[in-house]
Amino acid sequence: MFAKERLNKIIDMLHNEGKVVVKELSEMFNVSEDAIRKDLKYLENEGLLERIYGGAILKKQIPQYIRVEERIKHNIEAKKKIADKAFSLLKDGETIFLDISSINMILAEKIAKSQLGITVISNSIDILHILCRNSNIQIISPGGILYQNVGGFVGSAAIEAISKYTVQKAFIGSCGVDVINKSVNTFNVEDGNTKKAIIKSGKEVILVMENEKFYFDGVYKFADLEDIDTIITDKEPSKTIKDKLEKYKIKII
Repeated sequence: MFAKERLNKIIDMLHNEGKVVVKELSEMFNVSEDAIRKDLKYLENEGLLERIYGGAILKKQIPQYIRVEERIKHNIEAKKKIADKAFSLLKDGETIFLDISSINMILAEKIAKSQLGITVISNSIDILHILCRNSNIQIISPGGILYQNVGGFVGSAAIEAISKYTVQKAFIGSCGVDVINKSVNTFNVEDGNTKKAIIKSGKEVILVMENEKFYFDGVYKFADLEDIDTIITDKEPSKTIKDKLEKYKIKII
């Protein structure tokens, strides 16, 4: 195996397991432990990992803020897969909340094309516009101050309105989850505080996010993992992450 292939394999292992051990890598690739240490040093210099005693852990990435209408173009197949899973959970007669999220926009498209008779509350202007196409859907907007850079209604007025509702399922987006610190994160403080209110309104709180978000940090923590009932993602998380989520009794779909 060439050195570049070995480096790529180490990166894959870090994404799957979150951690690698020098001795185990040495045996796996049939190279010296010194060679593995050089590999890890190179990857550390590239900003991809953090070396620890005896091995390395994945270095959390800081996501760039991108407007929701642009985010929807990124990882589109993964997001469609998540939206399909979320849609399969919906039942006639339910009231749900869809917060400001590119995955929820795709879910809204599926709802708008369906025969479901449900009530949807959303603080996303894009989602409200999408759902207007289907007269079977009762649409509720909490209103408040429109934050154009966020793509919806967030802040104290929206929070006060949201607090008056109870929904069967609240679908929440996130820019990053840290299973070690038990934190669920977003970019914007007002958006984060609004997500807190949405979580309180939900009988079942469902996080919709790509698997890669387990390896991203956010700016503002809006929830603990204990606040989440279910996580819908595009592929099965690593065993390390699954074990942590099961500890917090979170269902993984």
